[in-house]
Amino acid sequence: MQPLFDFLAHYWWLVFVFGGTIGGAVKAVGRANERRIDRRQERYRLKQQTKIAVAQAKAQDQSDEAAQRRQIDKTVSEHQQIDARWFAYEIDPITLLDFPLMTDMREPLTADFHRARSRAELLRPSDPETLVGDRKAQTDYREAVHAYVTAFDIAESEARRRRRGGFTSDEQEHLARAQSLLKLAMDSGATPQERQNAYKKAQRELVGLIDLPAPMQAQIERRIAGQIEA
Repeated sequence: MQPLFDFLAHYWWLVFVFGGTIGGAVKAVGRANERRIDRRQERYRLKQQTKIAVAQAKAQDQSDEAAQRRQIDKTVSEHQQIDARWFAYEIDPITLLDFPLMTDMREPLTADFHRARSRAELLRPSDPETLVGDRKAQTDYREAVHAYVTAFDIAESEARRRRRGGFTSDEQEHLARAQSLLKLAMDSGATPQERQNAYKKAQRELVGLIDLPAPMQAQIERRIAGQIEA
């Protein structure tokens, strides 16, 4: 340190020559340090904002997915409910023959209903979770179920209004006989032979009028077969 003091002692006048330059340099260094601090703070602020934005987006996505699941569950439930109403006709021959228009494909409203039912079934997801995030698939399925519900309500209302009114007197007699025969075919108190004969006769009565739905035929045949095996 002594040499430095000796130098300053002999050349003190240089302070006046370079004082401004040195002061400016010191100030420049100070400003540079301030800028570095500002940039560091700005980077920290931006990182925090990014973290907050990511967290908010994630929360929004989760909220949106929850809303989608609720809507999907609602649509699936609506589909199941309308299926249950249709199955009452599809598996109960007595009810069906009271309102035969529900399977009479010559009736435009009935045909519309069955087309709508087929489309809704086609779009029914095997796993509802697969629809989450797929807006188009959700919309298509929801609209198909809505069309199914609407078409069913219209067809059922018409079938109940007309009952057997869409058939001639002779056809109505065939339907009435078929209904009585099907009651016998499903009567556990009848003999197996009586039930078989009644079912065959009922099928003949219905030829050219209506076709019994496949699930209904299978159910009747299983019940008859069960009686024979017993």
